[in-house]
Amino acid sequence: MSPSSVAVDAKYSADAFDTRAVHAGQIPDAQTGAVVPPLSLSTTFAQAAAGVHKGYDYSRSGNPTRERFETAVASLEQGKHCLAFASGSVTTATVVNLLPKGSHIVSVNDVYGGTFRYFTRVASNNGIDVTFVDMADPDNIKKHIKPNTRMIWIETPTNPTLRLVDIAAVAKIAHVHHDCLLVVDNTFMSPYFQNPLLLGADIVVHSVTKYINGHSDVVMGVAVTNNDAVFDKLRFLQNSIGGVPAPFDCYLAHRGLKTLPLRMRQHQENALFIASALERNPHVAAVIYPGLASHPQHALAKRQCRGFSGMVSFRIANGSLEKSNKFLASLRLFCLAESLGCVESLAELPAVMTHASLTPEARKAIGVDEGFIRLSVGVEDKNDLLNDLLQALEKAVALSPKL
Repeated sequence: MSPSSVAVDAKYSADAFDTRAVHAGQIPDAQTGAVVPPLSLSTTFAQAAAGVHKGYDYSRSGNPTRERFETAVASLEQGKHCLAFASGSVTTATVVNLLPKGSHIVSVNDVYGGTFRYFTRVASNNGIDVTFVDMADPDNIKKHIKPNTRMIWIETPTNPTLRLVDIAAVAKIAHVHHDCLLVVDNTFMSPYFQNPLLLGADIVVHSVTKYINGHSDVVMGVAVTNNDAVFDKLRFLQNSIGGVPAPFDCYLAHRGLKTLPLRMRQHQENALFIASALERNPHVAAVIYPGLASHPQHALAKRQCRGFSGMVSFRIANGSLEKSNKFLASLRLFCLAESLGCVESLAELPAVMTHASLTPEARKAIGVDEGFIRLSVGVEDKNDLLNDLLQALEKAVALSPKL
């Protein structure tokens, strides 16, 4: 296992985000001078003598290309340590494996459907109990803390309802209790707009598949921490469970990461433009976007984040599955697809797609019905994107109601 993967690239720690995105973990090749370090596909590494190597012995345990990517992400998340995994779901499973059997997790109630599925259908079978809690008021968490609570898991903004959780307030609650870790899924904001470690989180996780990579061609996850003991345990689990990403995926994700600040600024500009326009549209019942003054937690968003990202959710007026399907089928630029955070714009219907794994009762509790649409606003021309949405809305609402 590579010993150099345990610390962030301090050389650029004083530089701005945009600079770190380009340079952190990006060291020209010592042998050839190549500005872009070569991709290391080797599964094994030559040793000078038995047990004597240059920091790498087997690629599951450590890989130069993966290490460079981990170093870059740690720098952008203001963390000491980063570990990459084969997917966001593997990241979740590995983080939960930090806990002993019989532990209890308090999770935000409108959590990503895949996380909900893992908590309720996998972790529960491994002796982990999970309570799902509305965290709009952080004090609501306190009454759900048990003697065996070892982790609080939050997303902010949540997926897909874009509700916010006060990270600093939850961190204070978590750390009153011995051995209780606060994990924040930062996928929707990316490190560009939010750094939960600076607000008291113990572990930050991302689906790299989304904004960090940004090009719909890599499935990966990461976990970032400043806690040396947590890092050592996670590194052991990363190696032991073996859910590591391929070097080529790490290469692609690192390349995507270098343009993260440019992309996030454009995602936000386009999303705010579209959210504002939809809010004025008579065919839209409600628009949910933290960057709008109408969002009930807009003040928290401004205090906790440096921006609002590119995710927008809305409800079609008098929505139905038929109207939603007509709207989605009529789109020309927005692609009907799961996932988010990529350069191309995507639209989906969470009730039957990303959040189909939730029970009907759970979906109803968080307000995800058949007229609820989630948009991942890409980096195309904002007027073209808006026109696409408006023409699709006109076709959807033109459907004659069934008698």
